[in-house]
Amino acid sequence: MLQLSEIWIYPVKSLAGISLSQSTVTDRGLEHDRRWLLVDENGTFLSQREHAILALFQPEMRASGMVITYRKTGSFIEVPLHYNKEQSLFTVTVWEDSIQAFEVDEAISAWFSAILGFSARLVYMPDESHRKVDSDYAISSSDVTSFSDAYPFLIIGQSSLDDLNNRLKSPINMSRFRPNFVFIGGEPYEEDTWREFNIGTLLFYGVKPCGRCVMTTIDQERGVISGNEPLKTLANYRMKGNNVLFGQNLIGPATGLVTVGDILTLKKRI
Repeated sequence: MLQLSEIWIYPVKSLAGISLSQSTVTDRGLEHDRRWLLVDENGTFLSQREHAILALFQPEMRASGMVITYRKTGSFIEVPLHYNKEQSLFTVTVWEDSIQAFEVDEAISAWFSAILGFSARLVYMPDESHRKVDSDYAISSSDVTSFSDAYPFLIIGQSSLDDLNNRLKSPINMSRFRPNFVFIGGEPYEEDTWREFNIGTLLFYGVKPCGRCVMTTIDQERGVISGNEPLKTLANYRMKGNNVLFGQNLIGPATGLVTVGDILTLKKRI
């Protein structure tokens, strides 16, 4: 039996994640997942790849808004969840994609800038902003995503991490890989072969194995690069072309709720 064991969202791209027991699937990913983004003065996205310190910012969703705490000092700031439609849009860049977004608040941007030591702005992707999924992997022409790297969802089997950890000198946590869904049961890496499956009643499509980068080498608790693992070990047996693969990117055409404990039902393999 395959069963959903963890649900994660990352409200601000490259900041720490939030573990949930239940989440709403929207047209561009889980609710609140990567709808916010830190950009530099040129509008280019900021990432742990260059700024490992971002791992030390911990979001928390509250009824009053999203509270982000800088864990090193305990300093925090509150970010609103809802905005008026009078915000001025400008173009931000995530990889090759140009996306319309707006700055949340100058004071919030100043708080991030002061901690990071360089100019940073917190921006939000409104519902009117539509970022298309790569047409080579889309299920339909209407598939969109948020500020994720490329796709609205990522799933990893606990068995896959267990197998990797058995090969490492020091085991690592699933947080290194930033999945939205973790499941128990099944064989290591079997998610690679999933083309069509359900989580509970909701349909998902596996569209592309996830190529991994230096971000997986960042200790998410300390906000520092911890060496060359797990990439070094993964490269020995999970290399395809120039990419180290771990996890499966997903597209989900349906909306609704997913809950920890939901059963995964495989319908079609690649």
